[in-house]
Amino acid sequence: MVYELRALQAQDMTAAWELGSTTFGYRDREMPESWTSDSPGRNTLGAFDESGRLVAKAVDREQEHWFGGRLVPTSGVAGVAVVPEQRRGGLGRLVLTRLLAQARERGAAISTLYPTTPFPYRALGWEDVGSLTYTAFPATAFAHIRPAEGYSLRPAVEADVPAIHGLYRAVAQASTGLMERSGPLFTGDLLTSFHGVTVAIGPSGLVEGYMSWDRASGYDSNGKVTVYDLLGAGGEATATLLSMLAGWASVAPTVVLRLSDPDPAQFFVSAMLGRRDYHNTWMLRVVDAPAAVAARGWPTVLTGSVRLTIEDPQCPWNTGAFRLDLEGGQAKLSPSSGDDGGAAFTPRGLALWYAGAVDPVILRRSGLLGGDSGGDDLLRAATAGPPPTLLDYF
Repeated sequence: MVYELRALQAQDMTAAWELGSTTFGYRDREMPESWTSDSPGRNTLGAFDESGRLVAKAVDREQEHWFGGRLVPTSGVAGVAVVPEQRRGGLGRLVLTRLLAQARERGAAISTLYPTTPFPYRALGWEDVGSLTYTAFPATAFAHIRPAEGYSLRPAVEADVPAIHGLYRAVAQASTGLMERSGPLFTGDLLTSFHGVTVAIGPSGLVEGYMSWDRASGYDSNGKVTVYDLLGAGGEATATLLSMLAGWASVAPTVVLRLSDPDPAQFFVSAMLGRRDYHNTWMLRVVDAPAAVAARGWPTVLTGSVRLTIEDPQCPWNTGAFRLDLEGGQAKLSPSSGDDGGAAFTPRGLALWYAGAVDPVILRRSGLLGGDSGGDDLLRAATAGPPPTLLDYF
């Protein structure tokens, strides 16, 4: 069968809602009157059969992630859905392959997504590089933590929002993978998006940390508080924020923290008291290898070069022999006119290396990196840094 691939239009929104609601299990909800699959920063690609029926779709989100202290233009893939009768027939591959090409055309260098299952995405070059994890603690686990001297807590007010955004951006810039929370995908009102946003005020009177949280219903043994961000500029602010959580013990005995790994908060509580409440991996794919290398930051102390080859059937523009040159925090991936050689990356191996998620030794043992191992020390050092992490689901 021949399928038409095109961007969804206004008349396709009901079909998009129905396909998404069937796939993700919200058919009991009415489609909101103003709902649209496309909005600023979201581009939905659909596959239509010969009758004009929408049979598959996927969303390309225009977002950015921090790598090596720099923002990398990204295609955040979401809402991938295929009608039940035609799953496992190649429709998902058809849509996602076209989506990757179009994302590259608009400037995306990498792609990220949260999979419901990793296998279809692995077949197209994505690989698990990090996780989004919520850990549940008894509220009493925080009872020993006291506010730091000279620090206090209060509810955030509108005047605090720039400082809150600045705290998050400083943490994100030093991370591997955290999203940039600006642009059309992040237009909500921070203070009304949660039941509470609490700030830690330092001795100077400035905001030095913040915590966003929601309080679930009930005040019995099922009572729960979920903390989404808990970010302090230093240990004093982190401790002061954590000290608030023990106060929930009588009415909400469980506190769930969404933390990076590792996270400063982990060093204030006993890991033995925590249990995984929710865990989801996220995947990365390199969309445009030279652009991805040029976009991210690299260790400023590292200088060197290594030959490598890439074989990428889904993104054939990545396939070829290259030379990777690093100097002064910058890197360039240039086509090599010499003989093929050096390290040989699969798309999944390239994703894991780019994110700094796995050592080249493990990549070789997994069959995701082959060829000459002489440049492995440089490859290892090039993407060394904090483990990849996300604090946002999309």
